[in-house]
Parts: sequence; C-alpha cells; structure tokens
Amino acid sequence: MNRSQSQPAVFRTTRRVEFCHTDAAGQMHFSAFFLFMEQAEHELLRSLGTSVLCHDEEGKLSWPRVEAHCTFHAPARFEDLLHIDVWPEHVGRSSVRYRFRFYKDDQLLAEGTMTSVCCRFGPQGPQAVPVPEPLRSQLLARLPSSPGKDPQG
Repeated sequence: MNRSQSQPAVFRTTRRVEFCHTDAAGQMHFSAFFLFMEQAEHELLRSLGTSVLCHDEEGKLSWPRVEAHCTFHAPARFEDLLHIDVWPEHVGRSSVRYRFRFYKDDQLLAEGTMTSVCCRFGPQGPQAVPVPEPLRSQLLARLPSSPGKDPQG
C-alpha cells in the first residue's frame, strides 16, 4: 500500500475547555494543554485498535511519558471548543514522539510534542520493550512523507 492509499496522517479530536481547565482570568491553564495532549494520544491509540493500557500473553503494557513540550501562541478560554490534531513525528524501537496542534476555528493556539515509551510492567517495574506489531506499522503509516515535513503542509 502506498502513502496516498494509507490512512490520513493527522488524527483530529475535539475538547471543550471546562471551568476546571481555566485560571482566575477564565483562560485555559497551561497544564490543561498537557492533559488534552494525553487524551488526544489515547484517542489516537483507540482509533488504531489498542489502548494506552493493554494486556497481552506476556502481561501488562503501557506508555509512560518521558518528555513533553508545549508552545503557546494565543489563549483558549472557558467553553471554547478546541480541535486537537495529533500525529506521530517519530517512531523509534520502543518510543513514539507525537506532535500536537491546538486550534479554535482556524486559529492556531498552541503546538507541542510528547514522547511516550512502550513499557512492560513486571516485578522490577516498567521495562522498555519494542512497539508491538501491528501498531508499529500503523504509526509508521501516519508519519509525514519525508523527515521533518509537517503532514499538514
């Protein structure tokens, strides 16, 4: 299957800014952007037939975050409906770096990245393991067509 026949690279979800996500001025608190990024990652994984927490024949797998970054361009406010775009920017042996963009209508409000590591949880705690197939193939199919290229143009 070639790139033009694969799933679109960008997964879009929406979230409404609730009062609990805001500061005293009614603007979305910076920490809520990270919560929304994590929720968007979870929805992307569910759309690919898996979850951020799952079990296989060897035990429990999950995706702890090891890095997160967000740059803010404009405020989001109480009751704004945000569109959140997420796509894998890099798929490593056991990690995935996702890129996120937050929009209100067509206005870019924030953009960020988050790196998650596929880990098996056992008696010694979390241990990094390779990203399982077919998830790895599905994530690779969503990468931008050339390194460093934004899938949105």
